[in-house]
Amino acid sequence: MSDNIVHVTDATFETEVLQSEIPVLLDFWAPWCGPCKMIAPVLDELATELAGQVKIAKINVDDNQAVPAQFGVRGIPTLIVFKDGQALATKVGALAKNQLAAFVNASIA
Repeated sequence: MSDNIVHVTDATFETEVLQSEIPVLLDFWAPWCGPCKMIAPVLDELATELAGQVKIAKINVDDNQAVPAQFGVRGIPTLIVFKDGQALATKVGALAKNQLAAFVNASIA
């Protein structure tokens, strides 16, 4: 896994995501989720390519249930872009790299 991906918990969510100086793409995932495993390499690539522009973060929904409940996450993977402490856009399901990059870029433009 990329060193550029931040692992967030219910306890660190506010600091790592809401108070982030740069936009954050937060991936709600679980180890048993097939589509989550499919997009993991894509997130690794984007984390490297967008380093310094966008923070890529992951939160395990099995271990952390408060944040997913707060944002009404029902299916995974759910990807939410946060900027200035606000949730701007949400996508559910696995996306191809070009789709994911376009989603992030459109959300933070």
